Amino acid sequence: MKTSGLGIDSSRIQAMMEQLKAHAAKPQASVPAIQTEAPAAKVQFSDALKDALDAVSASQNKSQELGKRFQMGDDSVSLSDVMVSMQKASINFQATIQVRNKLVSAYHDIMNMQV
Repeated sequence: MKTSGLGIDSSRIQAMMEQLKAHAAKPQASVPAIQTEAPAAKVQFSDALKDALDAVSASQNKSQELGKRFQMGDDSVSLSDVMVSMQKASINFQATIQVRNKLVSAYHDIMNMQV
């Protein structure tokens, strides 16, 4: 008996089903072990904080430099570049302030804990 339009008869479908069931019943081959890299070196909090503050400082310095170059009439610096740079520096600084506020708040919470 053939199925309409597909050209596959029911005995062939049954054979395929048996193959799938036989394959599912076979034990799976062992998965090769994944090589992992050595654990990353521990980063000191003070070093990470210093790097973040240095990045904010560099962003502000770049913004100021672009502003000075634009004011001096440098044709390679556009007003949009200056404005984008200033906004990036402002956002970086505001994020730093928020992190500082969270750290101070956490410090006060820890210091007010009863031991």
